Amino acid sequence: MKIGTPELIFQNQDILIINKPAGLLSVPDGYNSDLPHLRSVLEPIHDKLWMVHRLDKETSGVMVLARNEEAHRKLNELFRNRAVKKVYHCLVYPAPEWNNLDIQLPLQVNADRKHRTRVDAKLGKSARSKCSVIRRMSQSALLEIGIDTGITHQIRAHLREFDLAIIGDQLYSAGLLPQPLRVPRMMLHARDLSFPNLRNGEMEKYSANYPEDFREAYTTLRRTTNQGEGF
Repeated sequence: MKIGTPELIFQNQDILIINKPAGLLSVPDGYNSDLPHLRSVLEPIHDKLWMVHRLDKETSGVMVLARNEEAHRKLNELFRNRAVKKVYHCLVYPAPEWNNLDIQLPLQVNADRKHRTRVDAKLGKSARSKCSVIRRMSQSALLEIGIDTGITHQIRAHLREFDLAIIGDQLYSAGLLPQPLRVPRMMLHARDLSFPNLRNGEMEKYSANYPEDFREAYTTLRRTTNQGEGF
């Protein structure tokens, strides 16, 4: 997979908002520190940055980085207090029977030998994923999923509990029908990120455009049905 360059969405003296391309690590790789990651790519342009949260390597979309220690402290507090709202878009299969689903199931990370996250009522931490169908196709759907928790693989684990998987995801698709489309990576995109302004407390929202591979996958899936209408 060819790795793109992070797109700058917004910047001020406190924060940097970017659209992370799929394939780029959020943080350094534990086995190969020479692999490019966000700070190694952005700091030569924007000077020292502090990481606040992360997206999986295959996931694209909006992220915030701190530009000073005070902003880093404030953002960490907002994330810890669940004052940050995250909205993801993903292409899933098969097409769900519901239009809206509020998933509130506790999750345990590293629950098996493949390091998957699983629903576990006893050992899991509380997690909520609010799902809505944006477009329905014959074999798939475009979903919007809002979360305010940050459990590893939360969306993937919650969807799998309802026999759904994200197209391109091999880790959580075992036992499901064959995927309707071959794609170069998991079709999961962090669409919106909302949190209070660090100076005046007013809620602000930042959005990241869909990457080309996501658009191409969606267009291809729409050709299988006449129910979709485009972005």
